[in-house]
Amino acid sequence: MAKSKPHKWTFAARFRTNAFGERGSRLACQRIKEAVSEIRKVVRKDPLLGAEGAVRLMEKLWPALQHVDSSSGALGSAVYKAVEELVGWVAKAPADEKTRAKWLDRLWEAFNDDGVGFLDVLGERWGEVCASPPVASQWADELLPIVRRTWEESKQGSVSYFNGTPACLSCLLAAGRYQELLDFIERAPRVSWSNRKYGVDALVAMGKKGESIKYAKASCGFMDDPFTIDRVCEDILISSGLYEEAYRQYGLRTNRGGTNLATFRNIAKKYPMVEKTKILEDLIETTPGEEGKWFAAAKSLGMLPLAMELCYRSPCDPRTLNRAARDFQEKEPKFALGAALASLQWMSQGYGYEITPSDVLSAYEYAMKAAETLGRKEQLVADIKEIIGRDRSSDMFVKDVLGRFLR
Repeated sequence: MAKSKPHKWTFAARFRTNAFGERGSRLACQRIKEAVSEIRKVVRKDPLLGAEGAVRLMEKLWPALQHVDSSSGALGSAVYKAVEELVGWVAKAPADEKTRAKWLDRLWEAFNDDGVGFLDVLGERWGEVCASPPVASQWADELLPIVRRTWEESKQGSVSYFNGTPACLSCLLAAGRYQELLDFIERAPRVSWSNRKYGVDALVAMGKKGESIKYAKASCGFMDDPFTIDRVCEDILISSGLYEEAYRQYGLRTNRGGTNLATFRNIAKKYPMVEKTKILEDLIETTPGEEGKWFAAAKSLGMLPLAMELCYRSPCDPRTLNRAARDFQEKEPKFALGAALASLQWMSQGYGYEITPSDVLSAYEYAMKAAETLGRKEQLVADIKEIIGRDRSSDMFVKDVLGRFLR
């Protein structure tokens, strides 16, 4: 019988040793995305072949990327996301014992050769990659003596570290050796979430969710991030159906996004049973004196009366207010007028980043247009004069810009 031709991976030639130079971070990130996309397409049709591609790419990452300047963090982020996905494909692949054993040997060699931790995720999920409790148990037995020795040396004051420690603990967890894992973690030289997170998973697997939360809260070492632990505790409560308790204890602080609106949406998505108005009000209470920063969130959610109240309660970005005044000219002129006046008020008090005359004139024009629609032009002029009459900025900036329009 003729042998089938081996699959030709496009990414293989692009990830040769030293393929990327010191300034090749952007190109490397692009090539990583392309490689993952190529493998993903194969996984959908042939999970076994796709997993082979995933193994091959992980083998090539360090040799290809070792000279790239990754100080910006972009490359590290791209590699992390890629390896997370690659590991999942390898773990789920329907490989026989012989194939799985070869993959593990190849990946272990790549993991140990990795010079900067590109494959740390692989080590942390090594038990999953083993794909069966017996295989995971074998790996745990091989790694345990090394971890035990390095921990003992650390207790005696030596600088000793074994990068396979997470892999060992992951294997004990995957093998179902939960109590042994918990007992072994207690022998660690110091409290560290990187070790104790496996103990949390073990307690959850044993059905001891309440105990797992207490264990997690006691697992924050000197260099650990308490918010990471809070997120785990939140997930445990949610998995137990205790949504109200999870929301009250962790929901507002563990689901932060890049913007206040993103934060709200993250929480609303996770807790659909909580009224949106309550979520926003609870979030506003977490930032006393900065209520104006929630204006955009309230506006985007259609809570216009609340948005208007917020933009006058504390400083709000004038450009954000100008955009709101522009967007609501036709459908809500009253709201547009209020937003434009608030913009002028905060600019007159010196708020806003690098405010220009154009920003001031935009607010004035939006206010005038809304006032004409509402038949309140004379009142608006009086309101603006009152605002700029209170202008205490050193150069009377807003007053100078609008002076000729109000004479």
